Amino acid sequence: MKIFSGKSNLDLSKKIANLVGVPLGKIDLETFSDGELRVAFKENIRGEDVFLIQSTNPPAENLMELLLMLDAAKRASAKTVTAVIPYYGYARQDRKDQPRVPISARMILDLMSAAGVNRMITMDLHSPQIQGFTNAPFDNLYSRIVLFNKLKDYNLNIDNGVVLAPDVGSAKMSQSYAKKLGIGFALIDKRRPKHNVAEVVNLIGELNNRHVFIIDDMIDTAGTICNAAKTAIDNGAKSVVAVATHAVLSGPAVSRLKEAPIDKIIVSDTINIDKDKLFDKLEIISVAEVFSEAILRINKGDSISELFK
Repeated sequence: MKIFSGKSNLDLSKKIANLVGVPLGKIDLETFSDGELRVAFKENIRGEDVFLIQSTNPPAENLMELLLMLDAAKRASAKTVTAVIPYYGYARQDRKDQPRVPISARMILDLMSAAGVNRMITMDLHSPQIQGFTNAPFDNLYSRIVLFNKLKDYNLNIDNGVVLAPDVGSAKMSQSYAKKLGIGFALIDKRRPKHNVAEVVNLIGELNNRHVFIIDDMIDTAGTICNAAKTAIDNGAKSVVAVATHAVLSGPAVSRLKEAPIDKIIVSDTINIDKDKLFDKLEIISVAEVFSEAILRINKGDSISELFK
């Protein structure tokens, strides 16, 4: 097999390739003066199982670059082409929530299918049903494989710890963490008056005199996480630790997190975080081991589901 990386998250790609034991392949990724992208593989990939690592977070060039890499790999007679997408962008637009809007999550998969992808791997999809938007095999990996061990170090129990789901959408993930950690579970009923704005309406569960973990799949503008943290403290929580897979950190996210009553923010490296967005409370855990193991299993024809046991 051969592994290639786009520009979106080269550091994670290098870690994955190192763990797999295969050097990153040589590929030219250039931008013409008019903004058009150019992709060219610099080594033979005929008959190879090719893995292309690229997160599709904004800017849109990351998605376009992945599509061009897929097309180039198919035209170069690769045996199979697998898109490894640590962060699958546009996943929140997975349905028609109002008239005259696209189902962007489906359209992105249509584009990748048209470009000739054979298989896709991602992590912690915002909506797991997106896997059904394509006929190509689509594996959804879980960051909790590595994040769970970090949370276990806090040594909490049912009497002094609770996982707080910041909204109904993250309830299933939060319940899974709570069950595995052997601690309590609580839920916030949230409303969105407009895009990227979240308001807490109701709290279900007991937080008084407990250490709280807030679990979500991503932190975008950080409004949801920060509102949940304030709610936890207002309801008597001793401490708050926020945990998320994807650190999108757009708009006022960094300033909000710095000022929020949160002791630590633990995220994974599915998205490359700019240096100017790093701060003391932020801790980054690598998920390279999970992706490398998935790649090895796919290449050998072994079960992916065994990873989750």
